[in-house]
Amino acid sequence: MTALTYPTSERLSVAIVGGSGYAGGEFLRLALAHPNLNVTQVTSERNAGSPVHFVHPNLRSISNLKFRRVAELEAADVVVLALPHGSAAKRIAEFEGLGNTIIDLSADFRIRDPEVYARYYGEAHPAPEKLADWVYGNPELHREDLKGATRIACAGCFATSVILALYPLLRLGVVTGRDIIATGLVGSSAAGASATEASHHPEREGSLRVYKPVGHRHTAEAMQELPGRFPLHLTAIATPRVRGILTTAHVWVPDGYSERDVWSAYREVYGDEPFIRIVKVNKGIHRYPDPKLLDGTNFCDIGFEMDNDTGRVVIMSAIDNLVKGTAGHAIQSLNIAQGWDERAGLGFAGLHPA
Repeated sequence: MTALTYPTSERLSVAIVGGSGYAGGEFLRLALAHPNLNVTQVTSERNAGSPVHFVHPNLRSISNLKFRRVAELEAADVVVLALPHGSAAKRIAEFEGLGNTIIDLSADFRIRDPEVYARYYGEAHPAPEKLADWVYGNPELHREDLKGATRIACAGCFATSVILALYPLLRLGVVTGRDIIATGLVGSSAAGASATEASHHPEREGSLRVYKPVGHRHTAEAMQELPGRFPLHLTAIATPRVRGILTTAHVWVPDGYSERDVWSAYREVYGDEPFIRIVKVNKGIHRYPDPKLLDGTNFCDIGFEMDNDTGRVVIMSAIDNLVKGTAGHAIQSLNIAQGWDERAGLGFAGLHPA
């Protein structure tokens, strides 16, 4: 793999709308260390006038920015929308007037079919005429579409862990026509809690519970993006951790298909991907993907185990939902759109022990 190279003269100004939540705060953290980005504005209605480290204490002495109100926003090269689902689409004309490139971290522009959106999100899409303008921000599937893109709808975190786990086998037509079942063990930051809610209610971090047994909204994204159109069933279980998703998916392969064939499928599809690692070893304590080793990183680790008696393949994928599941793949998508090295600003290798 070649060394990272960056253009020296190009720095884009960035405005982050909704910077007090987990998603906006994580984009801010990554963007502050990016060689080609200059964050100039961060909004929060509740915290307007306060330093960003008031909400994001890890950024103390890293940034002198203060939150401002949306009404005070000025034009920027890149506008990042980190608003609750439904909010960005209702005001998209306003935000389009502020920047040439718009990145949405919510679900507002991920689903191409407005009828599917209405079914999963419980209301009509606020701007269905805009849906065709957006590229789904999953770099591994849409790298070519992202080149030059000015509207990036970042993929959902649970959806990302499911899609990346299943995509090679479905793309190569390996999986038999049976229902696919995937269960995600998710941290509280993927279960809908905001940074403020988590800090005010620490007791919510100490439980293990099923928070979405059926009908998870990210099912729509996964079914839209995965080839083959097999019935797909997602269950999300909230864990005591704040970050991380560990997804386990069950698929069946034809008679005669071996574990070596599974290896070959993942190597064929992901062999050149900078942020996907296959984790499968026969001994030691790190034989399978572990989300705690990915905290703060943009990697997706994928492993699998095959039951030769039944043809069932159990696939495991681990990500940091706030990085590879949100802000990290937003940065990766922006890098591709701008023609930069897609690894720029995403070099953190994680911590061990963790």
